[in-house]
Amino acid sequence: MTIYALIAGLVQQAEQAGLIEARDAIYARNRVLDRLQLDDFPETVANSESAPIPDLLDNIIAWAIEIGMTEDVLDDKEKLSADIMNCFLAPPSVITHNFYQKYERDPIAATDYFYHLSQNSNYIQTKRIKKNIHFKAESEYGVMDITINLSKPEKDPEQIKREREQKTDTSYPLCLLCKENEGYGGRTGHPPRANHRIVPMMLSGETWFLQYSPYVYYNEHSIVLAGEHRPMKINRDAFGRLVEFTEQFQHYFIGSNADLPIVGGSILSHDHYQGGRYEFAMTRAEDAFQFDLNDFPEVEASVLKWPMSVIRLRAQDTESLLDAAEHIRQTWTEYSDEACDVIAKTGNTPHNTITPIARRRGNAYELDLVLRNNRTSDAHPLGIFHPHQDVQHIKKENIGLIEVMGLAVLPARLKDELEEIKSFLLGHRDSVSAIHQPWADELKAAYPAVTSEKEADNIIEKELGRKFVRVLEDAGVLKDEPAFQRFIETINA
Repeated sequence: MTIYALIAGLVQQAEQAGLIEARDAIYARNRVLDRLQLDDFPETVANSESAPIPDLLDNIIAWAIEIGMTEDVLDDKEKLSADIMNCFLAPPSVITHNFYQKYERDPIAATDYFYHLSQNSNYIQTKRIKKNIHFKAESEYGVMDITINLSKPEKDPEQIKREREQKTDTSYPLCLLCKENEGYGGRTGHPPRANHRIVPMMLSGETWFLQYSPYVYYNEHSIVLAGEHRPMKINRDAFGRLVEFTEQFQHYFIGSNADLPIVGGSILSHDHYQGGRYEFAMTRAEDAFQFDLNDFPEVEASVLKWPMSVIRLRAQDTESLLDAAEHIRQTWTEYSDEACDVIAKTGNTPHNTITPIARRRGNAYELDLVLRNNRTSDAHPLGIFHPHQDVQHIKKENIGLIEVMGLAVLPARLKDELEEIKSFLLGHRDSVSAIHQPWADELKAAYPAVTSEKEADNIIEKELGRKFVRVLEDAGVLKDEPAFQRFIETINA
């Protein structure tokens, strides 16, 4: 297939996806030709490609490498791909106008438009995301989601060498979440964002922006970021913005990572939230028990039956809900219970914070407050309320918002390692990697007569789900009802 057929196919697919109209086809094609340093285009092109946009892009990039236009290095390939797709995208002002024009009719139509645009523009890496391994796992807390993350490309040796040798004082954009990433060409160590678009919105009188994650973990995995580059902060203002977002987009949940290391997310330097159109296991969790908030009688409160420590608040009046949430947050910030290894501060260093999640439930507003503590000890140097050593062969990374709600994001290494364990269960090998051998021996003892690959897969998925539940239980700070009751008494004191 010639480069011209690939270009014609890409223009055709962009039109069918709604990125451009028929009137834009020649213009868009010429922009792609210019980016590929081509001066002409045949009068007729036979067999124009009808493959999906990501496949067409991959073939065009392969052509560019073959003729020496670009190097076979991750950054160079990503930059060229983003630049090509930017030829089919309207400027931010037009996309914002289209978004809010649809929003006036129906907020769901607005997010559908923006989500599909982000997919079709190849900003959301749909082809790579398909590589991820997904399955469900039954547990006493409901059906958990398990994902082995295979979507993010591995850096090649040349890419790693470039990043090591890079000497620059460039700090623009300041981080991967800054609004200045929109349309940014990229550089070594900072991904290109030429095909990236964000939509502004007002939250509590401030300008924030909506975008989608390029590597979505669930349906319509969105990021809501502050216009100002400032650190994450959980307080009443944050609760208010979360609740206000659910007023504007009632079909989305929204939550925030905690604002302290170990229990926070990967980027604490830029205030942001994550949302989407997905129902997690925690959303479906039942109440373990209900309790009264003496100062907030109009707010329903309960502790969830969940492996982590979660207080759920529900009210129709947002001010009462926010006042109650802030009172609980302030109480938790200063709360210590040595019987649970919970100590609020070491000197002036705080340890207690909250992971909040907001959603609409009918006419009511619902706010989940997940109690977090980031203290470490000699026995648990990575965190007392962090996955303990006996489960770190499965999950060693921080437990952020997504995991809190019941979706395990597990490292890519597990794909091959779990295949080893499956082979071990089937009797095709005598051992597995040392990190997994104790677990593999436990599984072999529990399931001594595994005869089929399907049976082995089912066992591994089931037991991996159990391990994830243990990961979440390790992250829970108040392990039983008496511990919760002591904290509730403090709230109501």
